[in-house]
Amino acid sequence: MGRSRGGLSTKIHALVDGAGRPLVVLVGPGQGGDSPMFPALMSHLRVHGGRPGPPRTRPERLRADKAYSSRAIRAHLRSRKIAAVIPEPADQQGHRRRRGSRGGRPPAFDAQDYRGRNVVERSFNLFKQWRGLATRYDKLALTYRGGAVLRAITIWLKALLGDMP
Repeated sequence: MGRSRGGLSTKIHALVDGAGRPLVVLVGPGQGGDSPMFPALMSHLRVHGGRPGPPRTRPERLRADKAYSSRAIRAHLRSRKIAAVIPEPADQQGHRRRRGSRGGRPPAFDAQDYRGRNVVERSFNLFKQWRGLATRYDKLALTYRGGAVLRAITIWLKALLGDMP
């Protein structure tokens, strides 16, 4: 997301809650894939639930697009007992079918639950509508991330304060 002199140069990676409010915001290289940023996103996740004790670091389920469908990510989610709602790309389906019985079962996928992923897309649209991020005048990734974090703060303030001036 965002354009600089060299073209599309940065991507915003985010984890959002069920209402589309950002929980973790990271900026990665534009030419890099989405999948390598996943461990960093999960390691930064901390949710204080308003109850005593340490913050939660394990969501009940993770809804993601096909870019996050890899064996490593699915194994990581299984080891932490997090339900993965990630569709399998067509090329991975073909590779699995070609291996026959050695290819294993297809991963579990709840299509009804996956419909809730539009919350993530709407959250990214909120980021994109903010002029400071959409125009991408920042030269450094650090200042661009600062803008993304500032936008996340404004989204949370709007949610917490409602229509207060």
